[in-house]
Amino acid sequence: MATTAPHTPEGRARTPGGPGARERTPAALAALVPRLREICGADGVLTDLSQRRVYESDGLTYHRSTPGVVVMPTTTDQVASVIRLCAEHGVPYVPRGAGTGLSAGALPHSEGVLLVTSRMRRILEIDLDNECAVVEPGVANLDITRAAAPHGYYYAPDPSSQQVCSVGGNVAENSGGAHCLKYGFTVNHVRGLEIVTPSGEIVELGGKAPGAHGYDLIGAFVGSEGTLGVATRITVSLTRAPEKTVTLLSAFTSLDAGGQAVSAIIAAGVLPSAIEMMDALAIEAAERAVACDYPAGAAAVLVVELDGPAVEVDAQLERVTALCADAGSFETRAASGAEERALIWKGRKSAFAAVGRISPAYIVQDGVVPRTALGEVLGRIAALSAESGIRVANVFHAGDGNLHPLVLFDDAEPGAGERAEEVSGAILDLCIEHGGSITGEHGVGVDKACKMPRMYDDASLETFDLFRRAFDPAGIANPEKLLPTPRLCGERPGVRTGVHPLVQSGEAEQF
Repeated sequence: MATTAPHTPEGRARTPGGPGARERTPAALAALVPRLREICGADGVLTDLSQRRVYESDGLTYHRSTPGVVVMPTTTDQVASVIRLCAEHGVPYVPRGAGTGLSAGALPHSEGVLLVTSRMRRILEIDLDNECAVVEPGVANLDITRAAAPHGYYYAPDPSSQQVCSVGGNVAENSGGAHCLKYGFTVNHVRGLEIVTPSGEIVELGGKAPGAHGYDLIGAFVGSEGTLGVATRITVSLTRAPEKTVTLLSAFTSLDAGGQAVSAIIAAGVLPSAIEMMDALAIEAAERAVACDYPAGAAAVLVVELDGPAVEVDAQLERVTALCADAGSFETRAASGAEERALIWKGRKSAFAAVGRISPAYIVQDGVVPRTALGEVLGRIAALSAESGIRVANVFHAGDGNLHPLVLFDDAEPGAGERAEEVSGAILDLCIEHGGSITGEHGVGVDKACKMPRMYDDASLETFDLFRRAFDPAGIANPEKLLPTPRLCGERPGVRTGVHPLVQSGEAEQF
């Protein structure tokens, strides 16, 4: 069940196709450096090894690879020129935003260009008449809300890393967050895109008006993990701030009781803006890190947020409190003000980083199951943990069944990384077994590309690959991500040869 990525002596995975962190820039790539400096300026191109190593991983540090060259453009024209140069010479490139991704989707290619958009961070327009904002890809997610808040608006998608993660990265991974239950993922809030295709062409998709006609290319681009191009300008919807928001914390003596409360809330017809759950291990980590004052002795806590018209929120608060009590909650409290509300969320949103207080290393997993399967899957995860001796902390979006198990291990212990990876993979198998998915909001990246054949048959993967290569026939845009390369892990990417299975079966024609 472990991925096939080779490992370093320390147990960390190397990038497929990039045999270890290359110490020197390959000669073919080094020859492009003068032209890259003409495009991005001397300070926009990093070739020194110590500087390149800063970018050797995204937020999933288990996978590492030193980029051949790092470029940091500041304009769309510079992005287009860099990509045209890569296309001309057949050099792979990898787009990267803030580097907070958790699937190794921005893992660099050791013989390619890492295209970092962190210097493209201007909010170009807050258009209140059209309730939208136009931003560059390097803008931090939370900065849109900060700019819109004085006008009574906010940007709804809110990953836990929203203070630092970039909107461009959110678009690439179709990121979510705690409030996706009611407001949807990034794809539901993107109206328009300016993109640079893998051939270097600048293309406009959509605009300020929602609901463009024709094929939904925005829907296809959002979540494509950089394999269809790079977004250089993004138009997003702004959401009017609700009249009232209430955050509720409810504690239970078991995960199962917390899960029953979640089911009861949804079954009652209440749609909270968020329902989050944390187990005892995640609570312990959060308390150590940020002293969030969660109820002592809780085996599980629910964080429930309600928003909308004040009268409606008040009625829902009373209803949810009663449902939690019926499910066995031994303490339920609503935040009395902004400070207490922020403290409740601080515990939840710091959970990923907080487990560093209780474990030297960990893998963040991201699987989805139907909400009704939560109890069964959480029980199986506990059994996996007991059998393997690998601790698993659970913190997740209970309302939409999006699990984020944190698989803890000691990377100084020989073999611990491999055992943790096996447990991590087994959890994804559980998600598939129960009709779920291998990713909810973190993307596939390198980390889970080899899991794609567990979810999709050969014909589906071939169709995905045909679509990808309609944009990128040379296979230079973030190669070795999202799809197994292209059909079997370890196989080198390339243009497909032979007859497509759908053509062979008579289900499609090839022109």
